[in-house]
Amino acid sequence: SFSLTLIDALDTLLILGNVSEFQRVVNVLQEGVDFDIDVNASVFETNIRVVGGLLSAHLLSKKAGVEVEAGWPCSGPLLRMAEEAARKLLPAFETPTGMPYGTVNLLHGVNPGETPVTCTAGIGTFIVEFATLSHLTGDPVFEDVARKALKALWKNRSDIGLVGNHIDVITAKWVAQDAGIGAGVDSYFEYLVKGAILLQDKELMSMFLEYNKAIKNYTKFDDWYLWVQMYKGTVSMPVFQSLEAYWPGLQSLIGDIDNAMRTFLNYYTVWKQFGGLPEFYNIPQGYTVDKREGYPLRPELIESAMYLYRATRDPTLLELGRDAVESIEKISRVDCGFATIKDLRDHRLDNRMESFFLAETVKYLYLLFDPDNFIHNDGSAFDVVVTPYGECVLNAGGYIFNTEAHPIDPAALHCCRKRKEEQWEVEDLMREFYSLKKTKKFTFKTASNHGEGEGARDPEDASSEKGGEKKNSKKSSHSLLSCPSQSFNSKLAVLGQVFLDNT
Repeated sequence: SFSLTLIDALDTLLILGNVSEFQRVVNVLQEGVDFDIDVNASVFETNIRVVGGLLSAHLLSKKAGVEVEAGWPCSGPLLRMAEEAARKLLPAFETPTGMPYGTVNLLHGVNPGETPVTCTAGIGTFIVEFATLSHLTGDPVFEDVARKALKALWKNRSDIGLVGNHIDVITAKWVAQDAGIGAGVDSYFEYLVKGAILLQDKELMSMFLEYNKAIKNYTKFDDWYLWVQMYKGTVSMPVFQSLEAYWPGLQSLIGDIDNAMRTFLNYYTVWKQFGGLPEFYNIPQGYTVDKREGYPLRPELIESAMYLYRATRDPTLLELGRDAVESIEKISRVDCGFATIKDLRDHRLDNRMESFFLAETVKYLYLLFDPDNFIHNDGSAFDVVVTPYGECVLNAGGYIFNTEAHPIDPAALHCCRKRKEEQWEVEDLMREFYSLKKTKKFTFKTASNHGEGEGARDPEDASSEKGGEKKNSKKSSHSLLSCPSQSFNSKLAVLGQVFLDNT
């Protein structure tokens, strides 16, 4: 559990500027973490915390000044650890439907008596980490199983376009038929959007947009989202769960800012009522739900505030951040850390601190108030690295956070595969273009991709050209790099936000 906490909070150290501590922890992890242990582990949690945390730390290592091995980012000890952990999860996906079991034994695989019932989020929350792993290692098995699981959920949605909360991964029968955007479902929707942005995947985005229509039609009431029966659309639970507070941030990623702000303000009123978000909140009664009054310092509302502030610069979002800092400091701070609030009605504390407080809550708060953090890079700065497959551009921005707030650099996915012959031809054309630009002073803002989204440009020329533009222009210049570049025909992603044609 200590190693898990280290991995889960590692990239937070770098984002908060504690480079030396990041380096120290990486060195500790590089000595080896043993996954050959007789332990039953959550497939979902192991992926988002261990695999996601190791991938993020691997990709950020060079930026932090850690000495990386030749061939990085296509090789490295943290990448090998992430791959080893992910391989331990693969037996869970060996089901007739391709949907994984919820738990796997790291040494023996799936236990014979393992329940086949898994929550929707536990099935649909792999594409970000597993696709990244496949692209970095060259082994397609990880992305393949993640995609198969996503498509199985899509195939088994109801006639009105909704998915339930728990499903039998052997028979594909829905066991819990409550449909909503919160616990048990949440990160499935999140990964359709983030997977679409990360991989430039039209199919994943189309899935989400179809779900979004059904969610608006059947679960949305006065900018709240309730729980409904997945086949009938009738209300089953008129409650708001704190885990649902990620939704406004997700809406911002598809450009639905107005709806996102209205929903965010509803959630913010609950925060102001209690000094935090209770796990469950009864919307008609305007109060907490019995035995769900706790607040384990969850990050979701702060996460949404960060995304929305980047999109709108609305000072209301900074007010939430200020309230969160003051509330957490006043209510939950203890000598050795920050304690879970057991009951928001009287602010009694529990004797525990969740690792997601360090991995997510603190990170999103910091990023909300730090506009110059490298995570917010708009492409005006970048690094060029040499891999066995040629030159590669990294750290240009557009980071995709997994659901445990571990940032993945989308550009890294294009560093570790052989380029097609056509791309070399395009690179020659780009070099010629840059040469013309230097002599004729052409204005160049963006470069479109060729083929499967791999950038076709000479990083050396791009770097020198950017420098020239910066010196000769009083206005803020645009980088020659657009990272990640978009291959969507009907959508455009800018700085991590996807905008539809009609927005």
